[in-house]
Amino acid sequence: MQAAISAQSFLAFLAYFGLGLAVLIAAIAIVTLITPHRDITLIREGNVAAATAFAGSLIGVALPLHAAISHSVSLVDALIWGVVAAVIQVIAYLIARAISGRISSQITEGVSAAGVFSAGVAIAVGLVNAAAMTP
Repeated sequence: MQAAISAQSFLAFLAYFGLGLAVLIAAIAIVTLITPHRDITLIREGNVAAATAFAGSLIGVALPLHAAISHSVSLVDALIWGVVAAVIQVIAYLIARAISGRISSQITEGVSAAGVFSAGVAIAVGLVNAAAMTP
């Protein structure tokens, strides 16, 4: 009887999952470092705007990472496109912050609209970013 999952496929899963998680964490760490407000501190204090914006950033990066991993032909290919996806998301964040002006201070103040706008931009750009990563 053939096993439902082979050792080789499980190791491939672990490799791609680990790579995706590493790129996701690195991208979010960069966003966190360039953000004037302190997302994690604000979230711990119960700031809904910060939590919404941060969740949007996570989803916005994860969407194109999904596409990069799904369409890759190797781990190196997935890594390259994963990094491209993360860079695009960071640039989108910087542009959105420049356009919106006070968004960081509004998130610090707990203005939910600022958090929703930030999350919306991250997710929208993530969707376009993901769609562009087709084979």
